[in-house]
Amino acid sequence: MKLILQRVREARVEVEGKPVGRIETGLVILVGVAPGDAETNMKWLARKVAGLRIFSDEDGKMNLSVRDIGGQCLAVSQFTLFADCRKGFRPGFSSAASPEEGRVGFDRFVEYLREEGVPVETGVFQADMSVHLVNDGPVTIELEREAPE
Repeated sequence: MKLILQRVREARVEVEGKPVGRIETGLVILVGVAPGDAETNMKWLARKVAGLRIFSDEDGKMNLSVRDIGGQCLAVSQFTLFADCRKGFRPGFSSAASPEEGRVGFDRFVEYLREEGVPVETGVFQADMSVHLVNDGPVTIELEREAPE
């Protein structure tokens, strides 16, 4: 599983021009699921996201988590995080989970993040989405937890 976190002041995701998820201060999380991603990886990543201290405290130091600030997350499924661009000019996506496995993994990750006490909005799985966000910082972080061999 691979995640891209972006600290935001606000964000929304739209499908066919209609908002389907919207947050204020928090994180936009692009979520890529690999074949065979283990439940333990999803739980570990959810715990890491909820506790990652990347928001500023009263002294301006990154010392607070999304949970600490009462923030929210907007999770968007993103199989293209597993693009392989080593050959030619058309990316390959064989390292991404199948749509069926990807949906299950994405839903489980969101469930585990909610269990960590973080409100989560989502996009629509496999839809053509537009993501609108106002970066804060900007702060962008990649997290990855390998699928089991």
